[in-house]
Amino acid sequence: MKRWLLAVLWCVSALWLAGCAGPQAITSQVSSFGAWPAGRAPGTYVFERLPSQQSQPQWQATLEAAAQPALTAAGFKLVEAPEQAAFSVQLGSQTRQDPRPQYDPFWGPFGRFGWGGFWGTGGGGVSMSMQMEPNWVHMQVDVMIRDRRTGEVLYETHATHDRLGSVSVQLLTPLFDAALKDFPGPAVSPRTITVPVRQGQD
Repeated sequence: MKRWLLAVLWCVSALWLAGCAGPQAITSQVSSFGAWPAGRAPGTYVFERLPSQQSQPQWQATLEAAAQPALTAAGFKLVEAPEQAAFSVQLGSQTRQDPRPQYDPFWGPFGRFGWGGFWGTGGGGVSMSMQMEPNWVHMQVDVMIRDRRTGEVLYETHATHDRLGSVSVQLLTPLFDAALKDFPGPAVSPRTITVPVRQGQD
C-alpha cells in the first residue's frame, strides 16, 4: 500500500514539475505578405528604427536581440554599417492584457461576501471582493524587410500568440521564429504555426 502511494505521489510531482517548466512549444497565428523576388537570396541587413521607436531604445534592442536568431536561420546576416547592408529590417510588437473576473457558480461573478469596509470603515458592514482569474494575454510581433537601395517593402509578416498568465519577454524569440518560419515562400494567411520554445524560455 505504501509503495502504491509513493508511486502516485511521484507521478503527481513529476507532472507538477513538468508544468512548472513551462511550455515546450507555442502555437501562433501567422500572416505574411509580399512577393519575395524570385532568385534573390537573403543577405546583409541592418535594423531600422522609426522615430517613435528611437525614443524607446532599450525595448527596441530587446526586440532586435529576440529576432536575430530567426533572421539568421532565414539566411540574413547582421552588419553594423548601413552602407554594407542590402536590406533593412523593421520590427514592431504589441501586447495586451485583459483581466478576467472569476465566476463562482454559488456566489456569482463578484466573489464571496465579507465583513467590513464596503459600507464604511470598521466592522458591521458587508463587502464584496471580486476574485480574478489569470489575465488573458495577447502578444504580437511584426517584421518588415525592405530593399535598402530602393526602399521597396519586400516582405511583411506578423505572428500573434494568446495565453493565460502574463506577458513574457522570453516568448518574443519563438514568436519571431514563427513569423519567419515560411520565409521566403508565399503561404496561406492567416495560418497556424507551432514552434519549439528554446531552452531557458517560457
